[in-house]
Amino acid sequence: MSLSDGGSDDDIPLTLPADGSHSGSIRKGCDPFAQTQRSKLQHRRARINQQINKEMRMRAGAENLFRATTNNKVKETVALELSFVNSNLQLLKEELEELNSNMEAYQTDSEAVNVPMIPLGLKETKEVDFTVSIQDFICDHYGEDSSLYDKEIKELMELRQAMRTPSRNQAGLELLMEYYNQLYYLDQRFFPAHRNLGVQFHWYDSLTGVPSCQRALAFEKGSVLFNIGALYTQIGARQDRSATCGIDRAIDAFQRAAGAFNYLKENFSNAPSLDMSCPSLCMLVRLMVAQVQECVFEHVTLTTQDTHFTSQLCLAQEAARVSDVYLLVQQTMTQPLMKDYVPFSWASMVQVKSEHFRALSHYYAAAALCDHVLSAEGEDCDKEAEKAYLQFYVNVPAGPPLCQVLQDPEKRRKLGKAHLRCAVIRHEEALRVHSLCKILRKMDILQDVLSLTHKRSLDKYSELDREDDFDETAEAPEIQSHTHRKPDITPPNFSTVQVTDIFQRLGPLSVFCARARWGPVRLICLQRREGGLGLTLRGDSPVLVAGVIPGGCAEEAGLREGDYIVAVDGQDCKWAKHGEVVHMLKSCSDKGVEISVVTLHSHDMQVERRAILPSHSINKENTRQRLLSGAKGQSSASLLNWNRKKKREGSGVTKRIGSTFSLSFGSIRDTEAMY
Repeated sequence: MSLSDGGSDDDIPLTLPADGSHSGSIRKGCDPFAQTQRSKLQHRRARINQQINKEMRMRAGAENLFRATTNNKVKETVALELSFVNSNLQLLKEELEELNSNMEAYQTDSEAVNVPMIPLGLKETKEVDFTVSIQDFICDHYGEDSSLYDKEIKELMELRQAMRTPSRNQAGLELLMEYYNQLYYLDQRFFPAHRNLGVQFHWYDSLTGVPSCQRALAFEKGSVLFNIGALYTQIGARQDRSATCGIDRAIDAFQRAAGAFNYLKENFSNAPSLDMSCPSLCMLVRLMVAQVQECVFEHVTLTTQDTHFTSQLCLAQEAARVSDVYLLVQQTMTQPLMKDYVPFSWASMVQVKSEHFRALSHYYAAAALCDHVLSAEGEDCDKEAEKAYLQFYVNVPAGPPLCQVLQDPEKRRKLGKAHLRCAVIRHEEALRVHSLCKILRKMDILQDVLSLTHKRSLDKYSELDREDDFDETAEAPEIQSHTHRKPDITPPNFSTVQVTDIFQRLGPLSVFCARARWGPVRLICLQRREGGLGLTLRGDSPVLVAGVIPGGCAEEAGLREGDYIVAVDGQDCKWAKHGEVVHMLKSCSDKGVEISVVTLHSHDMQVERRAILPSHSINKENTRQRLLSGAKGQSSASLLNWNRKKKREGSGVTKRIGSTFSLSFGSIRDTEAMY
């Protein structure tokens, strides 16, 4: 199927408005109105998700009415309505399953005949308006005029809007990762442990369309991470695997998809949607690993040009390996929770591939045996072939020793015929399973691959079959699976996308965060005397009042030990260095200087170290976040827990906030200076 009907790349960029002063993200999402195959698919998926949401609300209301009423006529009417709603829901879910099973829209438009891969569609989400919640929090918590941060709020919302439609390439991945990294700062700035910001995050299950709504920012982070994995599956599926470079790109994409899903499984728990539950993520990781193994087999097939005995044995064992890993995926898909959740076409495709590659394994085994001739290069080559053959089977087959089989053309023919018989049976089983699935029957490429390989095995079997061959064909021994390249699960590396805290103007995150509590901003007027201002300063960004001289100018003006200087003569200095603040204070006129200070009353121990990290050092993701309560009365078990591990890296300076309250003025440290 060609993707050129709406743009050959499926990715039409959407330009975001930006002026010269806009210093934030310039990343773009796809144009949501682009009529590409992939965008049409996502549009239909979004529409069905909304319909499912509507029907589920109707069903919930009808069920409540059914339980509440005692009128039998009303009960009968409601029961009839419920049957209609359930019927509509079933039809919608079947339509969504068919969309999720549409693998062709995500495949490459290359003319090469390759078995299609299984990609995932992106999780859909509703728009989120942060404006009122963040404005209220800035006013209440930070004590600042929220209108001064309208540009930052707009930038955050534009970033989230763009993230909903990422392009199917590296730029799309970077867009998702940028938003994911930005959520760390959003959490630190606006999500305290004792209070909820009140923002609702709506996401739809990627396979069933069932909506989930949480106030926990962890749910937002987990859903974005899921979409990172899903986008990698789409990138992997679209690669042209007729060349080794395309296969390598597909391997890398599927390994990174497995890493994203595995990271999600290990760091999130109690997911509100089934697609992010542990059984589902286990299944997805195994599916991605299997697709990597399939690509490895294709790579070996492309690079193996000779028909040497050991080369054919290698291909047979690689194919057996692919069959084994798909069999493991098939078993995972038949587990109780997954059996009714995984699309039937996925389960069918996995079973088809397991049978198909097992058949290929037997075919290459037969090719090795039947085409093998004693080497003219000497005895060493024959010994190498014999050694490889001795390790070829799971168990040594009954009958003559394997070394004799290699020496006897007739014995090789009979054993090769047994392998071909097994190959034909497996090919026919793959075709049978394929024919039972309506969606797979529409995939012409898959039909071509299965038919061609089946015919090839039949033709070779006919070559070996003789009219005077009255011996019953023996059972082919089980082939030992083996691969020269095991798949890796590559965890996401968020440090590749550098981000700057959108709300950095609020001040250094080590102090000006949601978990810190301080008093209101106080204006202190200082008049320089002969002995100076009478205070000791320490640190940078923001500068700390480490002590005040008893009876001095600073103490009389109301300055206290432990205050942070946030402005001097109206000039913001939250990010100012020590020397800059000192220069401002010394440059004051005879009228004195007016400084704005805040006093930190308490600080969450988890963020008492300097929390703001340079974007290049975000190489360890926070893996522990406080549970944010959802709607009133909601069980905490229904929320998605995010485990935060304390960051060890970063160039931030550790600052023990609590120690500033007990500083003695009598001993001035090297890092402090008196003015």
